[in-house]
Amino acid sequence: MPSPSAPCPCGLPATYADCCGGLHDGTRTAATAEQLMRSRYTAFVVGDTAYLLRTWHSSTRPPQLELSPNIRWTGLEILHTTDGTPFHTEGTVEFRASYKGGAQQENSAFTREHGQWTYLNPVR
Repeated sequence: MPSPSAPCPCGLPATYADCCGGLHDGTRTAATAEQLMRSRYTAFVVGDTAYLLRTWHSSTRPPQLELSPNIRWTGLEILHTTDGTPFHTEGTVEFRASYKGGAQQENSAFTREHGQWTYLNPVR
């Protein structure tokens, strides 16, 4: 885990503690789909599989998750969002997550489950 005072890996101008750290440790929940997307990216960066599974919708969540130790994430760019505000129950976030040697781009669907934002699946 990064130091609480380190810059947050999600790219926002905040410390890890003030940004994604509170979501990872459960003291806060994501207010928007984009905030959840950013915190999930950061969870990939820091290897927090428990958070990734916890924020994955129960209908599409895998039983377990193993992250490749060889991938070094280097940055996140939010390309487009639809809905996903505190007043919505669904939304999408299109992003590009860069890693050493490449990038992953996806338009992700998010929905609320038990009042909390969760990752549902890629939009096809």
